[in-house]
Amino acid sequence: MEDVLALKTKNVAGNIRKIREYRDYTQDYLAAKLKISQNAYSKIELGYSKLTIDRLFQVSEILEVEVTHLLTLNPNDLIKIIADDEHRAATVS
Repeated sequence: MEDVLALKTKNVAGNIRKIREYRDYTQDYLAAKLKISQNAYSKIELGYSKLTIDRLFQVSEILEVEVTHLLTLNPNDLIKIIADDEHRAATVS
């Protein structure tokens, strides 16, 4: 059970990192937005820190992605969905 939980936690952390990189945001930028140190933010991406629900929602808002995507998708699928969503939004505009 702990192994599954650890894997899921790493997956969420990986999703956060992938989206941050996709958006060309630095760890310093997200840390500043979250009002925490860059070191504390780094621990989130590495899966060393436990994410509260509030913090998870803050991160998803900054990254402009649905919380459910952070929780359920693998990083490669996540980037594809974000890119598709942005493409659709640009086409509609």
